[in-house]
Amino acid sequence: MRSGAGVEKVVDTLTGFVEDLRGRGITVGPSNLIDAGQAMTVLDLLDREALREGLAATILSDHLHRDTFDRCFELWFPLGNEARVASTVIKRDADGEVDVDAIRELVTQTLADPEAMADGRFDQMVALIVAEMGRYESAQGESYSVYQAMSVISPQTLIARIAAAMAGGQGRDGERPGTDPLNRQAARDATARLRQAVETETQRRMAQVRGRDAVAQYAVPKLPENIDFFSANPQDMIKMRRTIDPIARLLASKLEFRRRRNKHAAVDVRATLRASMSTGGVPIDLRRRKPRPGKPELIVICDVSGSVSGFSQFTLQLVYALRQQFSNVRVFAFVDTVDEVTDFFARGNDDAQFGERMTTMLTQAQISLRDGHSDYGHMLKGFADLYLDSLTHRSALLILGDARNNFRPTHVDSLSKIRDKVRNAYWLNPERKEHWDSGDSAASAYGDAIDMFECRNVDQLGKVIADLLPV
Repeated sequence: MRSGAGVEKVVDTLTGFVEDLRGRGITVGPSNLIDAGQAMTVLDLLDREALREGLAATILSDHLHRDTFDRCFELWFPLGNEARVASTVIKRDADGEVDVDAIRELVTQTLADPEAMADGRFDQMVALIVAEMGRYESAQGESYSVYQAMSVISPQTLIARIAAAMAGGQGRDGERPGTDPLNRQAARDATARLRQAVETETQRRMAQVRGRDAVAQYAVPKLPENIDFFSANPQDMIKMRRTIDPIARLLASKLEFRRRRNKHAAVDVRATLRASMSTGGVPIDLRRRKPRPGKPELIVICDVSGSVSGFSQFTLQLVYALRQQFSNVRVFAFVDTVDEVTDFFARGNDDAQFGERMTTMLTQAQISLRDGHSDYGHMLKGFADLYLDSLTHRSALLILGDARNNFRPTHVDSLSKIRDKVRNAYWLNPERKEHWDSGDSAASAYGDAIDMFECRNVDQLGKVIADLLPV
């Protein structure tokens, strides 16, 4: 039976863990916390994987938040270090230094053994690698480095040996052992797991040295919806694109609700007065004009230059996921010259297909005919000259870009002409608002002619689109 002090420590750890998750944007309600506490009363607290999965099942409502959950879990429910390191015996030279070749051989045999993960040998090996290879003395004292540990082990050079060990030293059809594609791929996957485990172990040890909060500032990833478009790397963009379908479903339901709420047409005064004759001229029964259901046309003009291409591609995918909410979606792209690119995106919305269409569009469309630097002024003037007549009072306009014009003429008058032709017009800017008007930004100049909104991450983008898109 657990002691009172032990139970109190477990409760404090659980509540601290939940507060940390809430602070990072993960919604955890009181009922979720109660369920997590009840789960911990029946789970074996020494079985970390069972504990991790039990807490994830009771706390998380969105599987896209799992990466953030896992990193926080490692910091709040850490593995013990000393016992794992002491349980592994490794060769040393006369000076007491670890035999690197012996470590590399241990890595080869452990990664090739499918049972090593289950019986704990993999975790013991990772603890040994970080303790012996990743430790160094910094200006702040004891520290651990993923780069240093992995540079010494160099697992990418062991893939052939790991694949051969997985094959049991036997090749197929006279080939060298481990040269078949399946074992080679399995070896690459094993080395990727090793790197991830070393990174987690390093962060865990740094938390012991520097404190949990200091390490959490850089070790715990942001939720996909909170990652800034400007700072997102390719891996971040993959995570962010996974949010498109659930956000699109949520936005579609909101737009449909607004459409149903606004479905009543204007009051028909003449019909109402005729109907009031039966009530002595008192208009008790309001008669309305026949509703004319119709969906607006959406026009999107997007900057696809390198600085904002990730934001533009994400927003286009989201717009096309919502295309059933509009009578038509037309897309115009530009770097320094505008061109209609609707046909490139007319079919398909899956990630791979959309990426291919984006690449084709960048190479074939007439979007960069000058020096290849963003020129919003030239784009707006060209759009007003070529496409102004295609806009109607049923059109809604979205302009996507950071409004950085490279100190060129802004042609705000052209933007005003475009704005006056459409029913609704909004500019979505992925840059932080405090950076607007700095350097070559012409945000305020354009903001005087059109409503401009900060959309630097998925969360902001979803809220803006939900509030602004016409129904």
